[in-house]
Amino acid sequence: MFIVDDILTAPFKGIYWIFKEIHNAALEDQAGEADRITAQLSELYMMLETGKMTEAEFDAAEKALLDRLDVINERTAGGENEEDEEEVFALKRRSKRRAKS
Repeated sequence: MFIVDDILTAPFKGIYWIFKEIHNAALEDQAGEADRITAQLSELYMMLETGKMTEAEFDAAEKALLDRLDVINERTAGGENEEDEEEVFALKRRSKRRAKS
């Protein structure tokens, strides 16, 4: 009887496994995108500090990147990216300090 059960449920287990793998791949891709955005933010800060970019250009580019990062964090909102959120918070705080001075 157990062999018949295994044969009958095998297609469902296979489909479940496929969807599980697709889900894991999507999560990895989102995490990779957040890392790329963080790296781009770091590059923007370097360009601003070296004078290769004006404040207005920096603000526009930073806003676009931070908006994309917020969208990604809202999607994942499971606490997996706590370190990324802390880094983004530090970057936002640093940009506010620059705006004041």
